[in-house]
Amino acid sequence: MSDGRRRTPDGVDTGGRQRAPYYPPHGEPLRAPWDPQESTPGRRRSVPGSRDHLPRQTAIGRFFSTWGWRAYAIPVLLVLTALVIGDAIVSPGTSDEERVVRAEETPAVVGVPATGEVPPSGELPEGGPFVEAAGGGFRTVPGDTDPVGSPSAERYTYTVEIEDGIDTTDFGGDESVARMVDATLANPKSWTADGAVAFQRVTGAEPAFRVSLASPITVRENCGYDIELEASCYNSATGRVYLNLARWVRGARSFQGDIGSYRQYLVNHEVGHAIGYPAHDPCPADGALAPIMMQQTFGVNNGDIHKLDPEGVVPDNDDTCRYNAWPFPDGPPVTR
Repeated sequence: MSDGRRRTPDGVDTGGRQRAPYYPPHGEPLRAPWDPQESTPGRRRSVPGSRDHLPRQTAIGRFFSTWGWRAYAIPVLLVLTALVIGDAIVSPGTSDEERVVRAEETPAVVGVPATGEVPPSGELPEGGPFVEAAGGGFRTVPGDTDPVGSPSAERYTYTVEIEDGIDTTDFGGDESVARMVDATLANPKSWTADGAVAFQRVTGAEPAFRVSLASPITVRENCGYDIELEASCYNSATGRVYLNLARWVRGARSFQGDIGSYRQYLVNHEVGHAIGYPAHDPCPADGALAPIMMQQTFGVNNGDIHKLDPEGVVPDNDDTCRYNAWPFPDGPPVTR
């Protein structure tokens, strides 16, 4: 039952009086009403007699006292909007088509030397004949292998392919090339030794990369030829490890005629690029075994490699390593 007394919504007795609405004084601009220009009956612009002695406000002062915090927020929002629009004009978005074209125009080629001076150690040795240019297409050597490496390792599948127009009979035929690649990657001193990666040769499925024996001209087209040395490389845009036929037949001066070890090195080094080792290493100490990611095709002396890439990681010193074909020449690492 009502007793006729006025109460606020929270139940406080006002003693029957109608409480006047509160309007913030001019010193509280952050407490402006939601709509400052709303016409409210009975709204007081000032408390009688409290500010009559003060000077009249300017137009700017009235604007800030009326709009409160919005007077500060509006110009900030305008500036931010202008910045966003400007950024969109200067840096427009890149479409998927543009990204694909750009990736095709700049393939990620790793394994070739930068522009520099050619050392004698990098020149191709004398040896057997090879074709300079072949057909451009590739034939896949048929056959699959069982996986090699730890079952829990990251598995990389591969194919072995020969460029059309390359006659492999002088070095055992296509199957001999494939067996050399398979045996190299399955060796306990190869990349599987530490348990991080595994390999499997496949046919009839898209591989992680293609080990491709290619003519020098095809290699130059896909790896570059800024330095006029016969090189090999990995090109992620084509998904191919390019093994240069000239090197497969004649090897490298630093391997002192050991063509079998050189072929093992060539496979391990270029596959290393394909599985995530883009950088090259220097000779760590005079007389040490060369790291597998050293550019042993061009030499095992730091000074010789430095000539190829003076801005690279190889120091200009006379440390000379012994050639080495394996990522883990001492076998699997000892775990404790």
